[in-house]
Amino acid sequence: MLAVAAGSEHLTRAMRSLEAAFLIGVEGVTEIWLVRHADCYRDVVVAEDPPLSAVGRDQAERLGQRVRRMKPAAVYSSPYRRATETAHAITDHVRVDERLVEMALEIDEDGTLDFQETPDSAVTRMRSVLDDVIREHHGERVVIVSHGGAIIACLTDVMHLEPGRLRMLPYYTSISTVRVLGDRRMVGSLGDVAHLEAPPTQPLRRLRRHLPTRGKDKTTSP
Repeated sequence: MLAVAAGSEHLTRAMRSLEAAFLIGVEGVTEIWLVRHADCYRDVVVAEDPPLSAVGRDQAERLGQRVRRMKPAAVYSSPYRRATETAHAITDHVRVDERLVEMALEIDEDGTLDFQETPDSAVTRMRSVLDDVIREHHGERVVIVSHGGAIIACLTDVMHLEPGRLRMLPYYTSISTVRVLGDRRMVGSLGDVAHLEAPPTQPLRRLRRHLPTRGKDKTTSP
């Protein structure tokens, strides 16, 4: 049981101090939402750079409804179609960054994933993205739509874990948050999919049929 003999005010100050240590409610903090793309593998027809599935389009729209309420300052995306389509469910103004791609991999005949990129390489490029985003969006909330392996590499780096020590796979459209102030970086949440579990706040609309091509994505914003 928590000792409160010192009084409720001391307890409140202690909890606020603890929250501040993890950059909760601190002025000037940059908050980055790391989002995995929506599903593209159910009933997949195109193996190379597939579009979102019907399930994925529903997931992306639910994500968009949630994220738009938070009014992010910017939305960044991997150039892969499954990521850009997810990002465009949030906003038309998507900044495509080639560094946000998934870790290069090959799929063996037995279905085993054989990663060709080293964890250190993935950490380095994802860290460089965060550095640039933080520099441009100090004190703001920014959304980054990327891929499972790349997001895990980023979170592993922020949490100062050895590669392979973070035993999780971000689900489709899951949100993991990173808070940044100066040299301090803290993970706020991992794999949040509350938007998939609750009823949508408004009727789901179909994603636009004519989503921008990869080439056009690059010109939708500076």
